[in-house]
Amino acid sequence: MECPQKDCFQSNANLDIMKAGSVLRKATSRMWKGQRHYKLQDDCKTIMYKSSWTLNSYSTISVGDVEAVREGHQSEVFLSMPDEFPPECCFTLVFRGRRGNLDLVASSAEEAQAWIQGMQMLIENLQNMDECEKLDQWVSDLFMRADKNKDGRISFKEVQKLLKLMNIDMNELHAHALFMMSDMSETGMLDAEEFVHFYKLLTERKEILELFQEYTSNGQALSHCDLEEFLREEQLEGERSHEHALELIHRYEPSDTAKTQQIMSVDGFLMYLTSAEGSIFNPEHQCLYQDMTQPLNHYFISSSHNTYLLDDQLKGRSSVEAYIKALKRGCRCVEVDCWDGPNGEPIVYHGHTFTSKILFKDVISTVAKYAFEASEYPLILTIENHCSVEQQTVMAEHLKNILGDMLLKITIDGKVPSVLPSPEELKGKILLKGKKMGELEECSDVDNLESSDVSDGDDDKAEDLDNQATESTNSKENLSKELSDLVIYCKNVHFSSFEHSRNHSKPYEMSSFSESKTRKLIKEAGGDFIQHNKRHLSRVYPSGLRTDSSNYCPHEMWNVGCQIVALNVQTAGLEMDLNDGLFSQNNRCGYVLKPEILRNSERFDPEFPDNRKDYCPLSLTIQVISGQQLPKLSKKDWSIVDPLVRVEIYGVPLDQTQQETKHIENNGFNPYWNETLQFVIHTPELAIVRFVVEDYDMTSKNDFIGQYTLPFSCIQQGYRHIHLLSKDGTSICPSSLFVHITIKKAS
Repeated sequence: MECPQKDCFQSNANLDIMKAGSVLRKATSRMWKGQRHYKLQDDCKTIMYKSSWTLNSYSTISVGDVEAVREGHQSEVFLSMPDEFPPECCFTLVFRGRRGNLDLVASSAEEAQAWIQGMQMLIENLQNMDECEKLDQWVSDLFMRADKNKDGRISFKEVQKLLKLMNIDMNELHAHALFMMSDMSETGMLDAEEFVHFYKLLTERKEILELFQEYTSNGQALSHCDLEEFLREEQLEGERSHEHALELIHRYEPSDTAKTQQIMSVDGFLMYLTSAEGSIFNPEHQCLYQDMTQPLNHYFISSSHNTYLLDDQLKGRSSVEAYIKALKRGCRCVEVDCWDGPNGEPIVYHGHTFTSKILFKDVISTVAKYAFEASEYPLILTIENHCSVEQQTVMAEHLKNILGDMLLKITIDGKVPSVLPSPEELKGKILLKGKKMGELEECSDVDNLESSDVSDGDDDKAEDLDNQATESTNSKENLSKELSDLVIYCKNVHFSSFEHSRNHSKPYEMSSFSESKTRKLIKEAGGDFIQHNKRHLSRVYPSGLRTDSSNYCPHEMWNVGCQIVALNVQTAGLEMDLNDGLFSQNNRCGYVLKPEILRNSERFDPEFPDNRKDYCPLSLTIQVISGQQLPKLSKKDWSIVDPLVRVEIYGVPLDQTQQETKHIENNGFNPYWNETLQFVIHTPELAIVRFVVEDYDMTSKNDFIGQYTLPFSCIQQGYRHIHLLSKDGTSICPSSLFVHITIKKAS
């Protein structure tokens, strides 16, 4: 069996150098810079390395775990010792999830380029694979793992061990029968092609075959009309099913003859169902499909708390790498905690703790480089300012000099806004959120500013001036004018009450709320909070008692329209699953338009969703049919998972619920549940659905296997595959669930 990548890499000079191996220096600090021998394996998927001081001990790096390669001094380690190694010899491997980077130094610029370009080619190839190619890759990996002596053949004993690794406890007689059916050469061994045949017998999807047979008119293939009927009746595609059927045959049918005849085989049918189009997530919602011209406060904004931290907020490491990870995952609001540093340079860290410190100017340089890599829409810098006036002035200079035209220094139209500008109007701009002296009308950088808000009466303005005077007197004592002037649309103000905000606050004024304060306000005046968020931005942040950088559940804050619900993105778990799920739509641009009920004039109360005029609850029926190739949790050969599926609904209190299937004993390879779970969704616009697969344990807590989270509004009906993600939110291909989804009006 040839590696799917291998053919296109046969004569690549860079890969030849990588396969020959290189002695590269691993740089971790000024104190330790060890040498290791790194070598790309022939499968083009694995890098083996051995420390110079070990004899026969090898470790491996999977190319699939590497997200990107950075050239030169583009990591914290290299930036901390720029004179130690020439930049042309340096490169950094950036791993997916929360694994730390690997900083390497080659002996020459040519050798470094070979590894940089070679790795980039391998990564790009993996990223461009479709589901079928990924599956081929996985099967190839299985064969190579079983082929211990690398002679291109495997015995039945090796197959038995492999079945345990594949999470399947199969009857030995049945496994041997499949083995003999696949041994075409009658040698008692399987070569690569024979193993593919064995794998196909092993993974035969009876539930798919039955569905295929139900819609085929001749028992052999789906005609164009058969497929059109399936799309219309089961996938509820309606009007576009005719054209779509032709497109699917052309795209997924592996046989050219079948394509010519406009028919689809069972293999093509399976390829369609496991593709992105057969996914539970509606592809139309993955692109930029929402209106981006509404005021900024009409959007949920992907937000990070303590962005500088990679770990906990007591002893954790502060790093510019944390900003890179947050920005690359689509965060549009990041936090910078600023304190006075040595030599007149402000530093960033979690004050009064043992977290490490980084330079403010390094943070801003990192932001300048990565701000718009994942999204072109505005980035908000939340400045937690603990600096002296002198170092605040230094901060202002760094912001202006490093960010340049990206930094918003004046209102976009030269006027004081009656409403906030839109993400579309602020494309490519970085906004500063922080304290400001006085009003935007007084900003010295704006010529002839005129308020476009004509609703204020004279009495209101007089009272505002009294409040401003008090605030300005206090602020001027410890706030740099240069920094103050850079705060335009996100002036941070103390929250007094919803009534005071309604009568006196400007559109560009916003407040920050702790999670406990937010919950108290939701409980006491949830409807008023929603009305407040129709006019202003609100930021919510985790409790200071969360020293382990854990998170709160964000959905209750979203329910009342809070836009900037900041989480510790460095901490995986349910809360980040919900955040990633919400922002997985709209091209992952970090902005999601709030539903109409949180933007219009009608009062909406999450506690009583049935009081709204257009109340229309929906029934969600999920038939959990089967699972495919769930990951093995234990390295012990005899340990096979006992999987169950739980479906969790998050949203307004009335929608908070969960249901689960029974567990299947000793089968993580192709478990079959065929159980139906049913829910009533009272506020579909705010509902988020989370699928969780766990390994059942009678005596202790179930172990997590995988999850997938998405907004209810993005669900496709019909027969769908759910491609599972790890706790870190990364793909664990080819693990998936097969379900049938029905959504209709609740009776």
